[in-house]
Formats: sequence, structure tokens, C-alpha cells
Amino acid sequence: MNLPELQKKLLVAARRNPPGAQVPYAFEKRIMARLTEAPRPSEWLAWSRALWFGAAACAVIALTVSVWAPSAAANGDTHFSDGIVETIMASSDEFDSNW
Repeated sequence: MNLPELQKKLLVAARRNPPGAQVPYAFEKRIMARLTEAPRPSEWLAWSRALWFGAAACAVIALTVSVWAPSAAANGDTHFSDGIVETIMASSDEFDSNW
């Protein structure tokens, strides 16, 4: 929202239609003051929403894998557990080779 442009448009519209007797005193000043006091979005709120979304995505992935892994093992497919072990150990071997 472009606030200065909106303010100009409101002033032009107000000048075209002069206020009647039923409009309270300084009504336009109160409206303009509220427009300049628009609430700013909270940075902490944005961060917390993003982190909760990430936590929910991780929970869904963990539940999906925890349901899928036993069913795969029951069918005789043990490649999943071997792949997990290899992945974890590959990351630890990588650190040993650099130092």
C-alpha cells in the first residue's frame, strides 16, 4: 500500500465532497492520524511462523518415515536401514579425512 498516494486520493475525494453538518468536528484529522499509525508487521512473528512451519514439515516427514520403514522391513526390504547407516557414517568419515 502506497500511503502518500492513498492520502492524496483521500484528500482529493474529500475536497470534492465538502462535509455536511452531521460530520463530527476534526473527523478528517482523526482518520488521517490513524492512516499514519498503520501497524508494522512484527519481525518476531514472521520468524516464529517460519520456524513453526519448519517444525511441522519435519514432524510430517518423521511420521511418514516412521510409518513407511517398518512396513518396508516387514516386506523383507532392509535397504532402508542400510542406507541410513551408510549416510550417517559417511558424514562422520568425511570429518575424519579433513583433520
